[in-house]
Amino acid sequence: MADRRKRATIREVAQATGLSPAAVSYALRGIQTSEETQERVRAAAAELGYEAHPIARALASGRTDMVGLLCGSLEDYWQQSLAVGIGRSLLARDRYALMVDAGGDPERELALARRLRDQRVDGLIVQPLDPSAALWSELAETVPVVSIGDALHGGQSHGEVVFDNRRGVTLALEHLRERGHDRIAVFTPTRDSTPDRPADVHVNAEAQRLGLRVDAVVAPQSLAEATAVATEVLGDRDRPSAVFCFSDVIAYGVYAATRTLALDVPGDVAVCGYDNHPMSALLTPPLTTVDWDIEGIVHAAVRLVVDVIDGKPRKRRVVREPTLLARASTGG
Repeated sequence: MADRRKRATIREVAQATGLSPAAVSYALRGIQTSEETQERVRAAAAELGYEAHPIARALASGRTDMVGLLCGSLEDYWQQSLAVGIGRSLLARDRYALMVDAGGDPERELALARRLRDQRVDGLIVQPLDPSAALWSELAETVPVVSIGDALHGGQSHGEVVFDNRRGVTLALEHLRERGHDRIAVFTPTRDSTPDRPADVHVNAEAQRLGLRVDAVVAPQSLAEATAVATEVLGDRDRPSAVFCFSDVIAYGVYAATRTLALDVPGDVAVCGYDNHPMSALLTPPLTTVDWDIEGIVHAAVRLVVDVIDGKPRKRRVVREPTLLARASTGG
C-alpha cells in the first residue's frame, strides 16, 4: 500500500526546535532571524519531511516565487538559449520562470505582459519587441520589470540590461567595409509597428559616416521566413555583396538561401550575424557575428529582478559591450 503519511506541519517543526510557529515561518523564509536559526529550522524541517504548501506560502508572504519571462520570439535560437539560462538561474535562487512567447507580435507581447501581471508574478523579465509602448510604465507601478536589450518607455523599469548597439553596429559595418563591401543589406526583425529601434537607427548613422549604401529589409526571426526573404533579396541580379543580420537565426536563413541559389559564402555574398549562437561556429563556413556574452546577460538580469523582489535593489542599469568574432563567412 502506498505511504500516505500526513504532511508534517509547521507546529511540529516549532515543537522540534523550541521556537514559535511564527519564528519557524520567518526562518524558513530567511527573514527576521539569524542564519544559525535558519539553518537549525531547515534541518529540522528536512528531518520531519516538512514542505511549505505553495499556496499557503504565497498567501502568507504575498509572493508566488514566480518570475514572468516574456520572450520576443522563441523561434530565435539565441532567445531560446537566453530563456534556458534565465530559467535555470532563477531556479538556483528558489524562483521559477513562467515563460511566455510573444511570437514576434508586439500586440501579443503587451497582452501577455498584462496576463503575467494578473497572474501575480513577483517580477517580470522582458526582451521587448516594442520598448516604446506606454504599457511598460503602467506595469512597473505594480510589478518589478527588468528589460533586456532595450530600455523601456518612460524610464520606469526597475532594471535594464541594455546592449551598446552603436558599438555593435559599428564593429559589424566597419568589418564589412574593410573587406571591400560598400553595398550591404541589413536584415532586421523590426516591424513598421516598432520603428526607431536603437540598433536600426545606429545602422543609418554609421552607414552615412562610413559611406556605405545600406538597404534595410524586414526579416522575421524564423528560419523558414528568413530563408524566404533572403532568397528573394539574393535572387535579384543587383544583389548586395554582403548581408548584416540582427540575429544569427536570420543569418542561418541567408545561408539556406545561398544553398538554394548556388551562391558561395563569402565569395558571392558575405554574411554577418549579431548574437553568437553556439551553432554559428559550426556552420560551413563559420559565421562572423557579434558576441554579447549571454552568461553575463543572464546573471545581470536575474540579479536585478531578484534584488528588487527582495527589497535590496542596487545598480539599475547594466550595459553589455560587444565583441566581434571574425570568421570565414566574411573572409575574416
